[in-house]
Amino acid sequence: MSLTRAASYLGCAVALLLAGCAPGRIDLSARNEPFHDILNAQAEAWNRGDIGGFMQYYWKSDLLTFSSDGHTRSGWAQTKARYEQRYPTPERMGHLEFSDLEVQMLGKDAALVLGRWHLTREPDSVGGNFSLVFELIDGQWTIIHDHTSVTPAEEAPPSGEP
Repeated sequence: MSLTRAASYLGCAVALLLAGCAPGRIDLSARNEPFHDILNAQAEAWNRGDIGGFMQYYWKSDLLTFSSDGHTRSGWAQTKARYEQRYPTPERMGHLEFSDLEVQMLGKDAALVLGRWHLTREPDSVGGNFSLVFELIDGQWTIIHDHTSVTPAEEAPPSGEP
């Protein structure tokens, strides 16, 4: 085989490899869709005043962890009770929206989802960041860890701005 022909084959092989790996060729939306669907369903449940529906996507286990306000709590029941204590009425729950979602697969059965949350309510709207660790359990993506933080009022953007 001539050197020219070998170089041509190598060039074609590299081009095919690069074309197969090009970001435009990978459909990331399909990978992210289950997580977007879950967060949309959670927001819908929350906005109906349905904490039980919101909690449906959390791992129903004592091993679930939830971190906020400088504390980490364990257990599905404790997490649900915390939500019920902090948000006793639909008015206090307000209107929940998620934004700026980023999904990082941690393998075929785990993912890290980052984003922002915002509650519109009277008299004090509030928001912040979150990171959720999902695990594929019994064929369902399930939140096994939630770390949620609140943006201090002095750092929050004015109403209506991102």
